[in-house]
Amino acid sequence: MQPITNPVPDIAIDVVPVSGRIGGEVQGVRLGADLDEAIVAALKQALNRHKVLFFRDQHHLDDAAHQAFGRRWGQPTIHPTAPAQVGDFLLELDSRHGGKANVWHTDLTFMASYPSASILRAVTIPPAGGDTVWANTVEAYERLPDPLRVLADTLRAVHSNDYDYAANQTEPDEGTDRYQAEFISTVYEAEHPLVRVHPETGERALVLGAFFKQFVGLGTSESRRLYEVFQAHIMRLENTVRWRWREGDVAIWDNRATQHYAIDDYGDAKRVVRRVTIEGDATIGIDGRSGRQIRPEKLPDLRAV
Repeated sequence: MQPITNPVPDIAIDVVPVSGRIGGEVQGVRLGADLDEAIVAALKQALNRHKVLFFRDQHHLDDAAHQAFGRRWGQPTIHPTAPAQVGDFLLELDSRHGGKANVWHTDLTFMASYPSASILRAVTIPPAGGDTVWANTVEAYERLPDPLRVLADTLRAVHSNDYDYAANQTEPDEGTDRYQAEFISTVYEAEHPLVRVHPETGERALVLGAFFKQFVGLGTSESRRLYEVFQAHIMRLENTVRWRWREGDVAIWDNRATQHYAIDDYGDAKRVVRRVTIEGDATIGIDGRSGRQIRPEKLPDLRAV
């Protein structure tokens, strides 16, 4: 692949594709708050293309530097209910305290304006296992059979945090139970179009994942059957990329065009990752209708100061 060039003249970054339809490893960029604005713009352009960007050996990033870099990417936001916030707006996911995410999901789709992007840093990685897989929900939509695409264009769905990915642990423990209790301490529900139009690229992407509750106008059993049909297209291996973490790695993904799954295959080993989340915008369907918040009616201010 040729380097992806930013609109600013003479600025290019080297991105090596990791799989055929999603994911690129960026080489030669040292992440930090002092990055040139043109490089930041080039990274954002690359993310629009690859959906997930990977960076090796970013050992210089500590919590403070991670947060400072996050501010260069956009307006940081905090998780509305999850425990283990670190610093001003870092979310820590510790495998020994309920912080696993071994189910396919798009982050926080129970919010009407769910995050646009996330920046994840590997702090402690098991000697084997603990990979993360991302799926390209734009490719999934584009490759739907025509009758399913026509149906998808008309559907809207309710998403809720009342179903939490942490509850899907293969070996539940006291830490998981505490995490789950805090996660649903306030119930959030939002309605989204099944197909959203990406605000920057104009691409169409499927909005599903573990926080899905029910399609509007359909019963529970009908909703679940249709969910499984569309979700199966998202999870096709051809639409995915799998990243083998090393400590010091960073991944940035477009949360409006992907789902992800953290593989829980490392037994009792410790796995700790920390995440900065960037504010998003309301989903817009192909009919121009936006998503909406159902519960609670008044949202807390989640913007990081």
